[in-house]
Amino acid sequence: MGSQRFGRSLTHPEGACNMPNPHTHRPHRRLFLARSSVSLGAAASAAVAFPKLCATAAGAAPQDATASQVTRPDVPWLEEVTRLDVPPDAPALPPLLPAFDAPGQVTANLPEETRVQLRRLWMQRRTELFDLWRKVLGTLPARPTPPPQLEILQTEVIDGIRRARVRYPTLPGQTTEAYLLHPVGVSGPLPACVVFHSTVPHSILQPAGIEGDANKAFGWHLARRGCMALCPRNFLWPSNDRIDAHTETERFLRDYPHATGMARMLWEGRLAVDILAAHDLADAERIGAIGHSLGAKEALYLAAFDARIKAAVSSEGGVGLAFSNWDAPWYLGQQIHQPEFGREHHELLALCAPRPFLLVGGDSADGARSAPFVAAAQTIYGLYGDPLRLGLYNHRGGHAVPAPALDRMLAWCQAYTA
Repeated sequence: MGSQRFGRSLTHPEGACNMPNPHTHRPHRRLFLARSSVSLGAAASAAVAFPKLCATAAGAAPQDATASQVTRPDVPWLEEVTRLDVPPDAPALPPLLPAFDAPGQVTANLPEETRVQLRRLWMQRRTELFDLWRKVLGTLPARPTPPPQLEILQTEVIDGIRRARVRYPTLPGQTTEAYLLHPVGVSGPLPACVVFHSTVPHSILQPAGIEGDANKAFGWHLARRGCMALCPRNFLWPSNDRIDAHTETERFLRDYPHATGMARMLWEGRLAVDILAAHDLADAERIGAIGHSLGAKEALYLAAFDARIKAAVSSEGGVGLAFSNWDAPWYLGQQIHQPEFGREHHELLALCAPRPFLLVGGDSADGARSAPFVAAAQTIYGLYGDPLRLGLYNHRGGHAVPAPALDRMLAWCQAYTA
């Protein structure tokens, strides 16, 4: 599978081009946080002082769910990826539920009455976290309603897959392009997936299976498995074959000084969900998200802030704020270095609960050091019972997608959105 090419091909390795890389992993830096002892009451009082910012980018907190509502069989290797090896010197992350901090497997085996009570506390804390993260992200205009119409620029059918290049409006006065892929000869509704590209010069041509590493052609592979895939272009690319991260970020922040680059990526990811949810061939109740590197970051945020995402895979994005260049202006900026910042991404993993989420690493941006983040969020997943569907798969192959990792990433999407 790793050597296969579809349509035009390019063997240009990711990261080999001479351009600023929006995703830079930091393999030798570790983050240690003091364990919090704040009570729920105090946390609630502190959250009141923050206005509900970025409501249109992050959306409202999703409603509670007493079960993950997975009706199909789990992936056969679920237990492998959910049982974590957390080293004794792991960073101490603040507990997601103050005054309660237990491993996910312990939480999942608590009496149902106890878990119900803890879920009520979690719902309160979850609302607080949404508000705090909205403050981090900033504000953007409301997304268009109804979703924008797609302008079809080019279409082709290859091996039973229709691959269309489309254009649609995003923020006022701006447009982007994407590839929309789905199998032909089907009536639907199909499971669907938002597929984010990584930092390569050819942007959306990568996930569509036209250029680059075939193991990162997630959109093509998902379509071959019976899924509809929408592969939107990140705003840092002014065209499909050219990145200009600094210029595009400066322009965006000039127009929207109260937002972050990550807020825009989330806004455009949610717009992609809007488009899929409104498409005649897509099943709005079976939408997933997947991405590698830069795209992994987008998949994490989209899954955390949009409850319509029923399953997600995030590969080598650097889940810890110290694991990657989250301080870049096109992500969260320098605010993350302020002493009062106080946020970490185990909170976003927990906001995905109980929906299936797979973190994939190769011991570069993510891997063994990501286990404490997943373990912390499993405490919340456990409140919804067993099995836990938050896992970490470490292929130990570096900042890449080896064939075994690709197989598992696709299988996760297929199992939990099909």
